[in-house]
Amino acid sequence: MGKLDGKVAVITGGTTGMALAGAKLFVDEGAHVFITGRRQGALDEAVKQIGRNVTGIQGDAADLDDLDRLYDTVKREKGSLDVLWASAGGGEPAPLGEITEAHFDTWFGLNARGTLFTVQKALPLFNDGGSILMTGSNASLGAFPGWSVYAGSKAVQQAWARVWLNELKDRRIRVNVLTPGQVATAKQEELFDEATKRQFESLIPRGQMGRPGEIATAALFLASDDSSYVNGMELVADGGTTAI
Repeated sequence: MGKLDGKVAVITGGTTGMALAGAKLFVDEGAHVFITGRRQGALDEAVKQIGRNVTGIQGDAADLDDLDRLYDTVKREKGSLDVLWASAGGGEPAPLGEITEAHFDTWFGLNARGTLFTVQKALPLFNDGGSILMTGSNASLGAFPGWSVYAGSKAVQQAWARVWLNELKDRRIRVNVLTPGQVATAKQEELFDEATKRQFESLIPRGQMGRPGEIATAALFLASDDSSYVNGMELVADGGTTAI
């Protein structure tokens, strides 16, 4: 028996990295998973990798029309949902003094505005007793130069989780934040050169980046009844980087 048998889950940004690993694990644990991604080719490849009990929906989490289309599809195919992992997000460095309006609007638009409406638009479909988790970042806990916009756009989730669980308590819907640290993903390969990766690894007590599967198992914990008494919390999975 799987930890998510019979459950319906939505994972935004589920075509690569941590979220894709989570989608595979959720399916292995018995869920039907809806994943989203902006690029149709990557979405098709992710669906192929997952292999079963998955529906791919092309869309941008920052686009409210795309979110409506996502939830229309969930309603039509499954009627309701039990788990939402709002994982779509991103960022790029810009030090104070060089931050532009476009930089701010892009990343707050996706990480903050997009996450808020991803959650809000899901509520009419949510079964009581469900679980919402949002992907944070340990950038919001550290002081990494150049990453203030990204850190700020992720830090809002910690406040939202506490407020929203209070607003949703009568429906017993839990809201938590999963905050990863440095994880070896394809996106990281695009952003960081070898010297930067080594610098980040030097901050991790074990001296090695996290793996997508390690974040996926933490997501499964928050999605399943294993975490039934965990609500409004931030689960930091960064190998201890921000603890020392």
